[in-house]
Amino acid sequence: MIAPFSANISEEILDDLKTRIRNVRWTDEITNSAWSYGTNQSFLKELCHYWLNSFDWRKVEAEINSFPNFIANIDGYEIHFVHVKGKGENCIPLIITHGWPGSFIEMIKLIPLLTNDKDLSFDLVIPSIIGFGYSSASKVDGCNSEFVADLWQKLMVELGYQLYGAQGGDIGSGISTWLSLKYPDNVMGLHLNYISSSYKPYLKEGEELASEVLEFQKFVQIWSSKEGAYSNIQSTKPQTLAYGLNDSPIGLCAWIIEKFNAWSDHDGNIYNVFSKDELLANVTLYWITQSIHSSIRIYSENSKRPLEFGENDFIKVPVGFAKFPKELPTPPRSYIEKSFNITHWAEMPFGGHFAAMEQPKLLADDIKKFFKSLILIK
Repeated sequence: MIAPFSANISEEILDDLKTRIRNVRWTDEITNSAWSYGTNQSFLKELCHYWLNSFDWRKVEAEINSFPNFIANIDGYEIHFVHVKGKGENCIPLIITHGWPGSFIEMIKLIPLLTNDKDLSFDLVIPSIIGFGYSSASKVDGCNSEFVADLWQKLMVELGYQLYGAQGGDIGSGISTWLSLKYPDNVMGLHLNYISSSYKPYLKEGEELASEVLEFQKFVQIWSSKEGAYSNIQSTKPQTLAYGLNDSPIGLCAWIIEKFNAWSDHDGNIYNVFSKDELLANVTLYWITQSIHSSIRIYSENSKRPLEFGENDFIKVPVGFAKFPKELPTPPRSYIEKSFNITHWAEMPFGGHFAAMEQPKLLADDIKKFFKSLILIK
């Protein structure tokens, strides 16, 4: 069952948010520490002052509601998604999946870029992952990326799309990969801008890794020791973390914005790529839906079901990859090709982890280029 949806949170929840921001109890800070210990306090104070006095969630809701939104009930889960049909003569159904700490709001800039081309456009399906945003949360264990992929397949079939493309970054990359691995007859092509950190290809007994892979693994260890604490706690004790983040909007904002600052390509100033309104729209969505715990819990679920390929596992569908320079550690192409049928590889000139928000045109152009190549092949 699929029903129209409209975003409209109560004024009482927004008033409570402002009260909590106003009554914040700030911690101390090392002088001139900038972002070296985590979210910079002067930055956060300024942003939260704007959140309290200038940010308008109703404008965000109006933008969300300017697109067709729906709720689908699939296997007892309420799945929120935006569904925008392309205007071109040739329209490819494409499901685009976000990650953490992003949301479906990340993808809004892509919508006009992918639906208005008369030569090649897309019927976009942009869902909120289970436990994120307006989608319902799972109350039992096992809601990992593979589980969500099964729901996405049922959603696309319910919408009448027997053959479609998949695109994703961050957690959305893992979900889209599982979708392509399990349903190759339905997925015509897979476009990624990230590879799951748990990814491991099948290696034959005694097979030695190439030197570039060994160097990459060393780099990942160094990166994880400096930047991976968030993932460790979200993979092991998400409930403990969630009490504070679900109760304090300042804490929630600090936790999320630190990642937007660390993982984007902004040349030292986050406002070079994100506006205050864009950053706060995403944080506020987490707050009003109280989805921080259910969203970070997928880290724990995925740690029990990592993306490890068996002897007979291989993504046979064509795969396109857009590599952004400030993305989280990305394996060498040769390592990815052990499990993925890479037919398109693009080295982007700039951009980071939140490509759809940072560089929407670059990402959209690469998506179009990849899927156009599949049509030409046929």
